[in-house]
Amino acid sequence: MAKQPQIDHGILSAALSGLEFEKSRLDATIAEIKAELGQPGPGRPQQAPTDGAEKAAPKRGGMSAAGKRRIAAAQRKRWAALKASQAEPKKSKRKKRKMSAAGRARIIAATKKRWAAYHKAKAKA
Repeated sequence: MAKQPQIDHGILSAALSGLEFEKSRLDATIAEIKAELGQPGPGRPQQAPTDGAEKAAPKRGGMSAAGKRRIAAAQRKRWAALKASQAEPKKSKRKKRKMSAAGRARIIAATKKRWAAYHKAKAKA
């Protein structure tokens, strides 16, 4: 085995002081970065929650019970009006024409005459 060389005590103490200096410089840089991020550094005390819980979500807008009743009543009124209008049969605006008995008799006579002519022509053929 190879023998390790003896290191001078003065060199070790100089190396130690240089490393401690670098460590303190790095700690300061880390503390600055944490401060920018909003994280507490080693010198700052931890913040205690004010009421023992995290911040509550902001309250959303609500509606009073009376307001809900008014809206419900208005909706029921609209539905009732809609159903009432659908239930009524729609009346035509035009007056319905009616055929007189004499007119109906003329149409029947003309139809009988046409059928008689049709049957007569068919019988000849």
